Amino acid sequence: MSLRIGTVPYYVGRPLDLGLDGEPGIELVRDTPAELISGLRTERLDVALVSTIEMFRQPGYAYLKGVGVCGRGAVSSVQVFSANPISEARTVALDPASRTAATLVQILMGQESDGGPKYIEVPAKVDPRQAGADAWLRIGDQALVELQDKDLHAFDPCKEWTKRTGMPFVFAAWVVRAGANITEYLPAFVRARKRGAAAIPALARRAAADLGLPPAFCLKYLSQEITYSVGDQMAPALERFASAARSIGLASGYAVPAAIHVPGLATISANTKSN
Repeated sequence: MSLRIGTVPYYVGRPLDLGLDGEPGIELVRDTPAELISGLRTERLDVALVSTIEMFRQPGYAYLKGVGVCGRGAVSSVQVFSANPISEARTVALDPASRTAATLVQILMGQESDGGPKYIEVPAKVDPRQAGADAWLRIGDQALVELQDKDLHAFDPCKEWTKRTGMPFVFAAWVVRAGANITEYLPAFVRARKRGAAAIPALARRAAADLGLPPAFCLKYLSQEITYSVGDQMAPALERFASAARSIGLASGYAVPAAIHVPGLATISANTKSN
């Protein structure tokens, strides 16, 4: 039996998953975070780099300790955009690709019952900008592109989260479904992280060419804005997020799942050389 791994199609995932598709016994698929959640729930996937809110909506998960797609301030790939000041937005269309980002926006911008905006759930594969709302949540590579439009106003949820809480925010983690035995494959995640960390400059150049963005902007995004390891802060950050989500009815009462320690994984930095 092979290990079925899901990961995101965005450049932000490459420093964690680079080369996994070439590892023996691993099948790798790329899809949006929302579709990866479906894969875990239906057991089409064993592990996925997936929206962290899922860990608090279904029981039985575990996650790889200390690593994920995280931020400690500004994160350019998760933005709320509007043609007018964000504070004037009465409706916000939520990007269907990420349930964690959608939840974070609702935590920070407030609920309609408390004077916040009304949120519009956009169907999968529908552009939230076309939903007719005052503002729209955008994630992934397209958010990087849209952020270059100086005619748009932007609100950075991760920056606001860190300002309010003093904690990092974990957008995605390697989540393991109940019953999946991944022990023999754990070294593959370490090798992928080493390759990815060493390849960040090259990934930034490729992203710049593919997306039509300034190379320096892409390098800053992948090497400074995104924090791929938050160490022992990961569990407290997840619990803080889950508690806030529960308070507005967007998460169940499940505790932070069990963390799987992978020797060496969380200590790899962008200076690590690939083997």
